[in-house]
Amino acid sequence: MASLIERTPCEGLLPLKTRGCELTEVTLGQVTSVAPFNGQDRAVSSALKSLGLSFPKPGKSSSKGGVTCLWTGQGQAFLIGALPPEALQGIAALTDQSDGWAALCLDGPQAGAVLARLVPLDLRSAVFARGAVLRCQLGHMPAILRRTGATAFQILVFRSMAATAVHELHQAMRSVAARG
Repeated sequence: MASLIERTPCEGLLPLKTRGCELTEVTLGQVTSVAPFNGQDRAVSSALKSLGLSFPKPGKSSSKGGVTCLWTGQGQAFLIGALPPEALQGIAALTDQSDGWAALCLDGPQAGAVLARLVPLDLRSAVFARGAVLRCQLGHMPAILRRTGATAFQILVFRSMAATAVHELHQAMRSVAARG
């Protein structure tokens, strides 16, 4: 019988650091897709209150005590860092996504400039504030992007694209660093 070895999506690839920027892997823990059934939006928000969260509006996220609920598309959010409350049973479609995503943190004063090479969005903090979330293209890959700090971004890509995402981000980091 084969012996399986548990590995993170970016094991052996990160961390990477250039002048003004660092790319690290984030361990998300439990990730559950939550999609309210028709007419159950309020009930889902009420159920999430037991975690101190609510179902996010488009482009938003909320966090409390290491648990995050972030918008991931129309009528869908990811609950990260906790099991879904029992009260969600029967009022929302719940799908375990824990092993399907790679999560990266890009942080530093040049993080915005690095992402500007790969993401066709205005990422200035006045427009894309802390807690903001968007689905976008990271180069040619679908991604979920969230601002987590003044100079920090969390990037989620499909696990199968982790190595490509790291490569693309590293190339952009090196290009920005070379500008001086």
